[in-house]
Amino acid sequence: MNEIHALDAISLADQYRRKTLSPVEVTQAVIECIDAWEPHIHATWALDPEVAIAMAHASQARWLRDAPLGPLDGVPVTIKENFATRGLPVPLGSAATPLIPATEDSPPVARLGEAGAVFLCKTTMPDFGMLAAAHSSFHPLTRNPWNLDRNPGGSSSGAGAAAAAGYGPLHLGSDIGGSVRIPASFCGVFGFKPSLGRIPIDPPYTGRVAGPITRTVTDAALMMSVLSRPDARDHMSLPYQDIPWLSLSGSLSGMRIGLWLDPGNDVDVDPEVYAAIESAAARFEAEGAHVEWVSPWIKRGTLESVSRFWGARMRSELEALPEERRALASEVVRKLADSAAGISGAAVYNAHAQMLAVRAATVSATRDYDLILSPTCAKPAFGAHETHIHQEGLSPIEQSIFTMVFNLSEQPAASINCGYTANGLPIGLQIAGRRFDDLGVLRAARTWETLRPEQRTWPRPPLPQA
Repeated sequence: MNEIHALDAISLADQYRRKTLSPVEVTQAVIECIDAWEPHIHATWALDPEVAIAMAHASQARWLRDAPLGPLDGVPVTIKENFATRGLPVPLGSAATPLIPATEDSPPVARLGEAGAVFLCKTTMPDFGMLAAAHSSFHPLTRNPWNLDRNPGGSSSGAGAAAAAGYGPLHLGSDIGGSVRIPASFCGVFGFKPSLGRIPIDPPYTGRVAGPITRTVTDAALMMSVLSRPDARDHMSLPYQDIPWLSLSGSLSGMRIGLWLDPGNDVDVDPEVYAAIESAAARFEAEGAHVEWVSPWIKRGTLESVSRFWGARMRSELEALPEERRALASEVVRKLADSAAGISGAAVYNAHAQMLAVRAATVSATRDYDLILSPTCAKPAFGAHETHIHQEGLSPIEQSIFTMVFNLSEQPAASINCGYTANGLPIGLQIAGRRFDDLGVLRAARTWETLRPEQRTWPRPPLPQA
């Protein structure tokens, strides 16, 4: 298989500039990679090679005229299917969703298009993004390239799997409770959840952000330089700042870093995950950072308020559909909606108030630290057919403890690989920062990228059977 598909976006832009490689060659190489992997991992939807090649030819013409639209011109990108792309339906991972073509590009898609990126395909997700796993009533089951019997995580399931498999360098995901970082952790790639409002989206929603999933921190920063440009459709977006996204050098010396290894809600942290995060923290300390343990601030059952609130939201969305379509949604989503049956207005209000309390508690617990280090997930990737980590007596939402709190607090957080289990599954280190310090998180992640143990060779597709 042609290794051109594995080049990062920074390298591609350089080669396009020097005319040693063309967007058409790269796009063709990535399509070959997708053809080899896709029968095994099912990460894509609406893959259209002809459209991608046409976009690549248009980009190639711009580079030959020395008039590229920017450093992403001609770089292949995949887009999570919940981001509207003009002319394509938005299934939201569910067979219940009517397939009505979108009339315009969503803000992140519009920014990537304006930058000349080559759209390869949409990537898969579970029903309505309501799972940290790949199970979908609309898409075939997406699998983890590191081990086809394992889950890629969710809800940016296809984006995480595509990044690990080498479907080009850039992948757009979304995150409302860990949906960028959990797939990044399970698939051994880099995932960045910026501060709420840093990347304009439509429609905006509490805790919901768009974020890059890439193999390198620098590629994610390059995506941020485009995705963070303003769009008036997001009434919750932050005022635009001309942040030097690619200024990633920095020192850990003198930084005050909190180490959060006890989730506080009785979720068991896998011993191999625990050891990997502890080892990473020791390396941060060796580089001059002051690392201290952070006491847990979230108790068991607290996150069930989020589940109640989302259940009420899900029930409202399903009730807006005809009965025959509601029945097509996955059982997990229908159970979540059913859990809100008969819930009172006061109960919904109290659930929302509890979410605000989690936000306040998270900001308070982390305020005195430049960064917080933690596992992204308490355990490595679970089985491909599973929908969550099973721990007796705990609600499934408890598994997202390490990621979800930073959605509610609106703080930036990233997941970056920091090691592997004995059976070869990636382990994600989460690096969270103060609200609005997106660049600080990226700089710390880039520093860790240079310090971490040697990474294993990326997985390769199974050989065709004779």
